[in-house]
Parts: sequence; structure tokens; C-alpha cells
Amino acid sequence: MGIIFRLAWRNLWRNRRRTWLTAGAIAFSTTLLFAWVPIQFGTYDMMINASLEVFPGHAQIQRPGYLAKPKIQNAITDAELLTKNLRDTNQYAGISARAQSFVLLSSGSRSYGSQVVGVEPEYEGGTSTIPTLVKQGRYLSGIDAQEIVVGSALARNLKITVGDEVILLGSSKDGSVAAAILPVVGIFKSGSNDLDRFFSEIPLRTFQEIFAMGNTAHSITVTSRNIEQQPQLLAQLARALVKRDDVVVLGWEELIPGMKEAIQVDKTGGFIFLSILIAIVVFSILNTFLVSVLERIREFGLMLALGSRPKQIAGLMMLESGLLTLLGLVIGVVIGSALVYWANAVGLVYPGMEELVEQFGLPSLSRIYPQIKLFNFLLGPVAIFICTNLAAWIPILRIRKLEPVAAMRTI
Repeated sequence: MGIIFRLAWRNLWRNRRRTWLTAGAIAFSTTLLFAWVPIQFGTYDMMINASLEVFPGHAQIQRPGYLAKPKIQNAITDAELLTKNLRDTNQYAGISARAQSFVLLSSGSRSYGSQVVGVEPEYEGGTSTIPTLVKQGRYLSGIDAQEIVVGSALARNLKITVGDEVILLGSSKDGSVAAAILPVVGIFKSGSNDLDRFFSEIPLRTFQEIFAMGNTAHSITVTSRNIEQQPQLLAQLARALVKRDDVVVLGWEELIPGMKEAIQVDKTGGFIFLSILIAIVVFSILNTFLVSVLERIREFGLMLALGSRPKQIAGLMMLESGLLTLLGLVIGVVIGSALVYWANAVGLVYPGMEELVEQFGLPSLSRIYPQIKLFNFLLGPVAIFICTNLAAWIPILRIRKLEPVAAMRTI
């Protein structure tokens, strides 16, 4: 076996230029795939986390049909008790009950529509980053405080600042007019155009009083330690609510379906890119071994005449193919590992991120860090190794049809 290995390795370097060109093509593609796949999935993680941590959370408990038609009457009747029971289990990173409605906010000179959300100020920080994004003033002080915080663009449109009062007008749960005058205690800036332009928050008890909600709420937002734990989070919530048919558990895919669709489209584009790279490598290895077989027809004929079997010669060529592919893979993996290590250390910011923010209404995106998973690293190299060795079989199959005498006459 050692002799065959050395022979295959020696044969590779008969034409050094061709060997290095082919190995270089394999190395280039491997480098791109080895670094690109983890960075691509890291981009998805960053986009999802950036969206979820501001407000939606990793999961929400709602009444069936509320997401499609968010009517104020469609509320969880025992939201306070359910929230307390879930919180007492200590299984979740954050739990917060919320109620929300569309209202008209008026200042002295202007009026604008807003989605006002009643929150539990004590617990909202565990499910949302809005409490940390207040740029002027402060966040809500208590669950029954008569006050409001608004988005920066909404404050600018209403021409208000901290200390001013706004008039809130809406429709309560029983159909009566909901109205209140609330002082603005804080102005937040999330980086999301939608949130900053239309969003406002008041304490949950204040919301319940203004909108005649009693102790009900429209949703219970739950978060886990990170987005990768969402499947376990959904399973835990499903077990906790297994006896209830009056509520449903929704993951981020249902809460922000536009994000899921955008990721699927990008994955399709990524698959096409992956296929093109692999096709380039396959063509390179196919060309290399087709030329190699044609150049060595007389050599193969002599080997057959001396007693070698076509199967043995084909095995030698496959060994050469494997060694050439491994050479390119090793070089590519080393360079790709260096790129991933660097990206993981400093994070990536690439052109077009601001356009991505505006297109999908995301908060300001942070740096991208590669998703470190074995599957992400193995996908590209394994695909290249399998495809290139399959491609090598096409010219090698010609060897099985060689006649020794005719092959030795080949010039």
C-alpha cells in the first residue's frame, strides 16, 4: 500500500503547473465555502436576534387568531395568573405580560396614530431592550404609573419632548371611548423605523384602567438565553400549556414571517452560489484527469501487458484524485479557518447592512459573527470532496476499456 501511495503522489507532480492550478481551484473554493457558510448563518442569527430582542421575544402566548386579527377583546382572561405561574418555574430567561391597542396621540399642535403597549416595567427588561434604549428622560417607573414613553420619530412628529403631555384617544374593550392625558417621561430610539415612528409604551395597569381591560392581557412574551434554545423553549411552553386550548404558543417564525421568508430566499441564493463553486471545481478536476489519462495511454497499456488489471489502474487514478483533492482541501481549510477565526474575533460589517435595516424594518444591526457549528464547517469541504472524486470517475472509466496492444501503439 505504501508503494502505491508513493507512486500516486509522484504521478501528481509529473506536471507541477497543472497540479498546482487544480489544487489552487479546489483551495479557493474550499476557502470561500469554509468561511462563507458559517458567516452566512451567523448573519441570520444576528438579524433574528436584532429583531427579537427589541420587542417580539423568542416566543409569545396569545389567544388563537389574535396575531391575524389583533382585536382588543381577544385577550387572555387569566394572563396575570398564567404569567405568575410560568415565572415561578424559573425555566425562562424573561417573561412579561403585554396588552396593546392602536390609538391617536395628540400634542398641542399635532396628532399621530400609535401602537400603545401596556407593559410590566419591572419585567420588560427581560424580554425587550427598549428599557435600555431610552435616550432622553427615563423608562417607566412602575406598573400603575400614569406616564408614557414614545419613539424618537413619533416624538419628533408630535413636536414633544420629555415633560410634555400627550392626549391618548382610543377604543376600550367594552366599546367605550378610552382617553387619558399622560406625561412623557422618556423617548427611546431603537433603530427600527417602524418602532421609532409608531410605538409607545405605558404601564400595564394603567393600560388596563384606560381600556377597561380588567386583569387581562393580549400576550405573554417569553425569552430564552439565546435564539438557539428556542426549540426547547417552545417545547417547555407546550408542556406547560398542554391542558389549555384557549391559548397558542407562537415562535419567531410566526411573529415575524417576513424575516423567515427573507432568510429562505437568501438560502436559495446561497445554494446556487455553492453549486456554482462546486461546478467550477468539478470541471477543473475533470479536465485535469481527462488530460492525464490521455497522456498516459501508452503507460497504462504497458501496465496492462505486464499483468496489471484495469481495476488496479483505476484504483491508482482514484488515489491520485483523492490526494489532489485533499491537497486543495487542506490549503483551503487552513486559510478558511484563519478567516473564520479573524471574523469571530473582530466581527464583520459589510456594505449594504443599512439598506437591509431599512428594507426589513430592523433595529440597527450589530457586527456579524460566524455561527460556529460542525455542520457549517463540513458542508463545503465534504461536498467538494465527494463531487470531485465522482467527476474523476468519468475519464477513469476509459481505462477499463483499454486494449494493451492498441494502447501501447498510441503516440
